[in-house]
Amino acid sequence: MSFSPQELINQVIEIWMAGGPLMIPLAILGLMIYLVLGELFLHLLANSYFRNDPNEYGHWVDRPEEAKGKLGEIIRYSQEGCRTTSDVRLRFAEIREATIPPVQRRIVFANILLGAAPLTGLLGTVMGMLKTFLSLSVATGGNTIDFVAGGISEALITTQTGLVFAIPGYVAVTFLKKQMNEIDHFFTQLEILTAIKFERQNKEKSQPAA
Repeated sequence: MSFSPQELINQVIEIWMAGGPLMIPLAILGLMIYLVLGELFLHLLANSYFRNDPNEYGHWVDRPEEAKGKLGEIIRYSQEGCRTTSDVRLRFAEIREATIPPVQRRIVFANILLGAAPLTGLLGTVMGMLKTFLSLSVATGGNTIDFVAGGISEALITTQTGLVFAIPGYVAVTFLKKQMNEIDHFFTQLEILTAIKFERQNKEKSQPAA
């Protein structure tokens, strides 16, 4: 059985209205969740330098003047004014502090919103069941079934909506956390390569000329 676009829209609106007053805060929560997650994905897409070929950025560490893009800026900043491996470690600590914690804070915020979505749906379930029991106590005759059906619909729709918002969101957050771990691992690799370069240079400087 197929539905025209207008029939599908009308059915969605009808189901949404049957969810009761808590569907409004659920809609706001859902919008906030996916705005935050969307912004995080766009941020990672715009800063995908950690996916560069190791051979390429290994060469750039040795020749920072040839490095390109955002990664080139990071490589040059990690070496500019540094004399020892301790300077390199401090510089990479600054790079991590500027890169990772802001994204982690947004992931934490997304987790809070994701936790609120099913709880709001559960609150709607409780309200729907209360409405059902109230209907059973006051309704008479043929109206009883309609009142009970309305209360059960409200209870189920809010719970389902909260889960529909939360489950894909948790999958997305898991992926984002994995990406953040990869970025941290990438910085570790870059720091090691840079430290090796400075150790080699210092060793060459300390050797007496032949």
